[in-house]
Amino acid sequence: MSITPEDLAAESLTTAATRLDFLSRRDSGSTTLNTVQDADEDDWSALKSSDTSLDTHEALELLALGEVVSRKAHDSRLIGIRAALRGGAEWEQIARALGVTPQQAWDLFLEAVEDALDDDAAASARELAGVRPR
Repeated sequence: MSITPEDLAAESLTTAATRLDFLSRRDSGSTTLNTVQDADEDDWSALKSSDTSLDTHEALELLALGEVVSRKAHDSRLIGIRAALRGGAEWEQIARALGVTPQQAWDLFLEAVEDALDDDAAASARELAGVRPR
């Protein structure tokens, strides 16, 4: 069975993040490197003998969920920056919230605008952004 971010994209951000956190906490990373461990789904005793490692399906789900959460969080950047600008935030404040410089924040915003908005909405967003901070 294949699992992709597209398979899980319908999950809410909260659901995806909760499952991602659950799977991340279950994997201790203490198993021997390069050892694949697939437990028989019907054998509950396998849970006792296995450390807290993920089976192959869970590991792939963890990867796909990480990508889903990353994409959803990335998409929220545009929404968040626009809301902050409309609320009167300065680029220095936005940059601090993103953990980047004001110039990088402005660049990230304009990249997101170009990628996600139609021409009219993009023009409005560029006007909202103002001049690139120095």
